Amino acid sequence: MPLHSYVLALSCRNRAGIVAAVSMHLFEMGANISDAQQFDDTLSGQFFMRVVFEVSGLSVETLQTSFAEIVERFGMELRIRDRAEPRKVMILVSKFDHCLVDLLYRRRIGELAMDVTAVVANHPRETYAHVEFTDTSFHYLPANKADKAAQEGKILQLIETTGTEIVVLARYMQILSHDFAAALQGRCINIHHSFLPGFKGAKPYHQAHERGVKIIGATAHFVTPDLDEGPIIEQDVEHISHHDTPDTLVRKGRDIERRVLARALSHLLEDRVLLNGHRTVVFKD
Repeated sequence: MPLHSYVLALSCRNRAGIVAAVSMHLFEMGANISDAQQFDDTLSGQFFMRVVFEVSGLSVETLQTSFAEIVERFGMELRIRDRAEPRKVMILVSKFDHCLVDLLYRRRIGELAMDVTAVVANHPRETYAHVEFTDTSFHYLPANKADKAAQEGKILQLIETTGTEIVVLARYMQILSHDFAAALQGRCINIHHSFLPGFKGAKPYHQAHERGVKIIGATAHFVTPDLDEGPIIEQDVEHISHHDTPDTLVRKGRDIERRVLARALSHLLEDRVLLNGHRTVVFKD
């Protein structure tokens, strides 16, 4: 019977014997470990581990259940996923569509292994007339203060009915309500058009220009009820000079936003991101 590939990710309080217990259990099941990374956070006392392994004839449910004694012994949070199963992702977007287009392109060429359950926009379909939505469900759900709760309720219902695992705010220019953000906590990421925590609010590139900064950046982070304060997954910057204008900063900013969001989503799809309080552990290649 051919081997099948799985990924295991865990976190718990650090203590002796964690790696030995996990690796021995996989050995006893006849699994072959092809990649393993671990991190001991000496500041928080937490331990994190990601393991890619191959085994034949076992389902995710069987594998998950088989770790029950180890999970209980170490007080672990542990998840196992079949790497052949694409994650289900919903993309929320507003008028600016550069991140949306980039994610759909990367999915099409196989760079992002995901099943896009829906694209939800607060602008009508004709706003994205140039975007190819082949095999992608598009939903126009306008947002305003009067019916914000109803609109967010429809999105939550759509998330549930489609089995969406990850929600991506691809320049979705709406402030989420506290309840909506709380419902999505841990499975929703946002791209912020700034190198957080600086230059928050409107027109960040204009603020940066007025202050004469020498770098601009973008930040992908988890969404929490605290606006733009969620654990950071990925960031990048680009050097600029006195020759740059607000318009060139916007153009350069779009490029940074695209690549930062794509990298952050890729990390999530590959189970490389583990929450560590207000921070994240990101196991990279």
